Amino acid sequence: TRYCGPECQVQHWKEGGHDQLCKPTKKAGGAEQYNANTRYTEAVAAAVQKCAEDTKGQTCYICTQALHWKTKEGLVRGCACRGTAGFAHVSCLAEQAKILVAEAEENNLDWKAKSLRWKRWHTCGLCEQDYHGVVRGALAWACWKTYLGRPETNQVRNMTMSILGNGLFKAGHLEDALSVYESRLSLVRRNGKSEVAILVAQSNISSTYEVLGRYDEAVLIKRDVYFGRLRLGGEEHEETLRAANNYASSLLTTDRFGEAKSLLLKTIPVARRVLGENKDLTLRMRLGYAAAIYRDPGATLEDLREAVTTLEDAERIARRVLGGAHPVVAGGFEASLQEARAVLRARSA
Repeated sequence: TRYCGPECQVQHWKEGGHDQLCKPTKKAGGAEQYNANTRYTEAVAAAVQKCAEDTKGQTCYICTQALHWKTKEGLVRGCACRGTAGFAHVSCLAEQAKILVAEAEENNLDWKAKSLRWKRWHTCGLCEQDYHGVVRGALAWACWKTYLGRPETNQVRNMTMSILGNGLFKAGHLEDALSVYESRLSLVRRNGKSEVAILVAQSNISSTYEVLGRYDEAVLIKRDVYFGRLRLGGEEHEETLRAANNYASSLLTTDRFGEAKSLLLKTIPVARRVLGENKDLTLRMRLGYAAAIYRDPGATLEDLREAVTTLEDAERIARRVLGGAHPVVAGGFEASLQEARAVLRARSA
């Protein structure tokens, strides 16, 4: 939707607000760009507020200032950096990512080089871990407002839709994320994109279904995505492993513990070999495997001891690599370890 036409003007003249809304909309380049700019500003403010306690007395590692020179925004940190590392302005992170992607396009770099630069829209350049929560959401809006003006067939614009959906999901805006994911699936099908692009879009929709409580719909899509990835990329491809973990998670949610355990027993050794022990995906898979054991009513004492041992070992690695504040540690391993130990004590009594 572009700048308002005659009907819109009449409505605004009757109800007021035309000068306040439509002129800024036109100046921004249209309603879609205006909305993206507005949502970005709101997301940055929310991220800065959320990180305020953690960022007191710090400076941006990119521009070295506490307040951004132009926007006057404060600092954020939503990755695995610790100590004095990783503090930055969302605007600085966005500008850095924008420059890297532009250089890749201008120099016609190969896909691998472009992908590494593109990751800066959602991954910290210091600790190399994904941003999370409201910081991820703010960066997603930064990415979307940067590239939304490109044609819908443009590859970067299509990738930006995924960045936006994922960012909204990580920030907890689930209905908004689902809307973006569904639009993305419609777009890739309309433009005749590859099967991989369709699998990505389906995977995002299924994950959102699950969080929204639509479990039966989610598990069916995740099963199809996993086998699709396995067929296209083989068992060692990172996206196959990610799809396996997503499918296992959905199986756990629907109490199909045996199926989840069997799947993870097969895929975790591959993840350890290909990705390494420190990768957050490997850690999440081990977390899921332990949950498949201790949440199963038919688990033996030996099974439960294995679950606790697995969680203790993986939790130490996660805390060292990701930091204690990371959601995988604080909301994942700590809670699961408490639950597993409680189940073991109850069964041993």
